[in-house]
Amino acid sequence: MGGFGLRMKQFFITLAAVVVALLIVFVALPIGAVVMIASAAKPKVPEAVVLSLDLRQKMTDQSRNTPFAFLMGKSLSTMDVVTTLHHAADDSRVKGVFIRLPEGGMSPSAAEEIRNAIVYVRRANKPVIAHSQGLYPDTMVVASYMLGASSGNLWMQPHSSFQVTGIATSTMFLKRAFDKYGVKAEYEQRYEFKNAVNPYLYSDYTPAHREATLGWMNSIYHSMINNVAADRRTDAGKLQATLEAGPYGAEQALKLGLVDQLGQVQDAEDAAIKRAGNGAKVMDIADYESTLTPSFSGETIAVIDGEGAIMTGRAGSGGGFNSDPGMISDEIAGAFYKAAKDKNVKAIVFRVSSPGGSDTASEQIAEAMQAAKAAGKPVVVSMGEYAASGGYWVSSGASSIVANPSTLTGSIGVFGGKFAIGDALARFGVDNRDISVGGDYSQAFSQTQGFSPTQRAALSGWIDEIYNGFVTHVATGRKLPEATVRDIAKGRVWTGEQALSLKLVDKLGGFYDAVDVAKGLAKIDSKTEVRLVDYDTEPGLFGGAKQNVHMGISGLKALSFLGWAMSDPKAEAVMSQVRDERLREQGASVLAPEAYQASVR
Repeated sequence: MGGFGLRMKQFFITLAAVVVALLIVFVALPIGAVVMIASAAKPKVPEAVVLSLDLRQKMTDQSRNTPFAFLMGKSLSTMDVVTTLHHAADDSRVKGVFIRLPEGGMSPSAAEEIRNAIVYVRRANKPVIAHSQGLYPDTMVVASYMLGASSGNLWMQPHSSFQVTGIATSTMFLKRAFDKYGVKAEYEQRYEFKNAVNPYLYSDYTPAHREATLGWMNSIYHSMINNVAADRRTDAGKLQATLEAGPYGAEQALKLGLVDQLGQVQDAEDAAIKRAGNGAKVMDIADYESTLTPSFSGETIAVIDGEGAIMTGRAGSGGGFNSDPGMISDEIAGAFYKAAKDKNVKAIVFRVSSPGGSDTASEQIAEAMQAAKAAGKPVVVSMGEYAASGGYWVSSGASSIVANPSTLTGSIGVFGGKFAIGDALARFGVDNRDISVGGDYSQAFSQTQGFSPTQRAALSGWIDEIYNGFVTHVATGRKLPEATVRDIAKGRVWTGEQALSLKLVDKLGGFYDAVDVAKGLAKIDSKTEVRLVDYDTEPGLFGGAKQNVHMGISGLKALSFLGWAMSDPKAEAVMSQVRDERLREQGASVLAPEAYQASVR
């Protein structure tokens, strides 16, 4: 038996060696060859180039190092566009920029960020031409128009539609459907403005829900109008009246001075080439970006990216290649500690675009930020699309906060609870039975039934503790009286413009404004060039993508059950869409571990 065991051991060692060799031959070597070929095929920038920027694609706020991006190409992010345009403005080879606008809306904060970059390009005396094949009704189509107006030369396709008349949104309320099919949504909210779960609890907007929603919509709308009026050198009131009297056809929009010229896409591109000068070539902005090399001169400012829902764990511990971006606390905190120890780093810019997440993960990141500050590294937060709830938790302790006027921020509030679907299942002959050991609270998050009075009281106390801690954290970080924070908290979302007057942020502006603030805090001369070093928080090639966040097991089952009970094959897809919208709406503050089957936001 001993000889047989030895031979088997040798067999498995040999087998493992063969497998490793095969992996090297058939996986590693081909990938290496592809990388070498890709590097050899790196595009070259012509002596005269017009950069082409297509904004019709969906963009994240920050760059994502997804696996095999070198094979399939990297999708552009808002930050990619902004930083690349800044490089282009200072590059003598770049003679102009040609932009294609989306037909619908886009993130107003992203539009503001890119608008700032376009203005920077134009100040370098480089022409920018934008082309639209039509602007159609969408929640934020006014943001697309604002971006086009910033070019100073906005074209439209003949006979297309110009439908920029305001901002509209809708909320699908499920309370009556839940009542009909026996689904109970049981949640505690802190406080009346924390309305992310209102669609499960009510059949219409509450007064607070309506007030908060109209508040941020009006703020964004008037910010967009004022930007367009400034770029087109017209009166904001007159512009607003003209837009709201629409919709118009492209020809009428031209007569009203809302656009500058009519023509097909090729006509506009040809015009951009002509203005750039003879011999100019068109180059996609992604190809141009791939030719840029990092600077190795100047003082170092670390850049830490944080986008998506905030959660504990490590990057790559869950999710697939197509997962949404997430702020993984171990990775973000690790980047802060790494930057804090780097003697070359003079300051840190923390880019935050998050609707919220775990309170424990948020606190881990916040503590790492404080460690960096204690090490003498000023930290400036640059807010992207939103920095709400947990996103504001991780931001509030920064040395300074810079937000775009339309950034959704604040939402200093919490909710927590569950969906109870036991009665709903029973109506269809499905009996769910619980069994447990320990205290009464061990069954609190069972999907079978609602909270008992003692369970509800315990949950309420837990929510109060988190909320009070949130308020104290903000008051300390922002150096505000706690009473002031309590008055402006209550779960309400503010825009960056509103947050400035409430002292929740320090300055309005984009990423490069945050860099300028960081330079000032680090006592770096404003005219001195700095080296921006990205402290990557994502996993490597085979590390997997970032994790997804879900409402919780019972919530998914409740929504899926409702879709099935309604006997509509499209219903479950609608419920899934509603779930995703709730995750985005109003920004969530904290998310309990899924083991509790609850969302505390």
